[in-house]
Amino acid sequence: IKVTAVLTHTQMTIRWMLASLMLEKNIKTGELADRTGLHPNTISKLKACREMPQRLDRDTLDKLCKALDCLPGDLLRYLPD
Repeated sequence: IKVTAVLTHTQMTIRWMLASLMLEKNIKTGELADRTGLHPNTISKLKACREMPQRLDRDTLDKLCKALDCLPGDLLRYLPD
């Protein structure tokens, strides 16, 4: 199962890959919340996004990358039109 979100602008598509990455690494919402210090509801909302989060601040992205041992590009996937 591959879960992705899509954000479409005039000339690009960016997929938000958090749910897929969590599934791949077998990390549950509560565990990611513990690792990041973010509230479980915040993780759930980010995981369920169908589009790249409009308000994803640098600190949150940093926490997710550290907790998932990944790079920002692992969470964001660019698909040219």
